[in-house]
Amino acid sequence: MSLKIIQNFDGSFTLEPQAKETLFTLLKSEAFLQQICQQLKWEKLEFTELLFQPVPYCTATPKGMPEEFEKYHESDEYIIINVPPNFMFNAKIFKPSRLCAIYRKIG
Repeated sequence: MSLKIIQNFDGSFTLEPQAKETLFTLLKSEAFLQQICQQLKWEKLEFTELLFQPVPYCTATPKGMPEEFEKYHESDEYIIINVPPNFMFNAKIFKPSRLCAIYRKIG
């Protein structure tokens, strides 16, 4: 079995307005925010409304994300989480099959 090296991957996507609204409501819900805060031992955080599709590892994307999002990965003020599959399903988002959301620490 050999590995296929990906030279270029298009991680762009567009969400339908209703799907985006539903997803953002779920990602901003107080219960979900509290759950993230508990796990991180943070007092408070907010959803930045930034989403991206994880991309395969390659020399251009060694962290598995589009290059413009790497600054959030390297910061202690932000956390990147996988959007829960049930949120994707409830928002009726099937393509892309995975998304990541960026949250910012407050205080």
